[in-house]
Amino acid sequence: MIKPESLFSEEDKKRIADAVKEAESKTSGEIVPFVVGQSDSYPEAWLRGASLAGFLVLFLFSVFHLGTDWWIPFRISEVALITIVAFGIGGLAGQFIPTLRRGLIPDAMEQQRVDERAALAFLDEEIFKTRERTGILIFLSLFERRVCIIGDEGINKLVKTEEWDEIVHIIVQSMKSGAPADGMLEAIWKCGHLLERQGVEIRPDDTDELDNTVRFSDK
Repeated sequence: MIKPESLFSEEDKKRIADAVKEAESKTSGEIVPFVVGQSDSYPEAWLRGASLAGFLVLFLFSVFHLGTDWWIPFRISEVALITIVAFGIGGLAGQFIPTLRRGLIPDAMEQQRVDERAALAFLDEEIFKTRERTGILIFLSLFERRVCIIGDEGINKLVKTEEWDEIVHIIVQSMKSGAPADGMLEAIWKCGHLLERQGVEIRPDDTDELDNTVRFSDK
């Protein structure tokens, strides 16, 4: 799996930190960009891949035996051994081939794991500790190619969930086009503009409560 920080050059990281600082200079919001390699290890993918491979082997043997006149030079014990080997190979493929693993995981499960990992990041980074509860997490999960934006209660009472959708779409499209840093930069700008438009005003004694740098985690 590609390490998330390797997708961002040092210049990208600096640009993101500068963008956060600029966005926060006009509102009391605190924006935290967070990028993970994957939101979960998905152990279910191993079992799903293994079961699929084992089923396909048994299905093919059954078709050849019942539906054709072909002679299959295998005894039952040998068929069982081949099935077990296929089970193991299918499990390993489901666990270690990203494209296959993604296909074995239902969309609803992916979204749930991303939401859970984003909530954990929100707590770990203590985004809830800002003075006016105006923290925002922009969470990007690379394996799932999904984005989650979590606003604290001071933000959520002003910004509707639908208003985050455009920002989520921007980052998702940038991931698909291979430019995650550009998508993150535009998303940060959009967040700042949205907060300013919704009246999340900066206070005279406002301080930078959370670090502006993008955070990375392999999982």
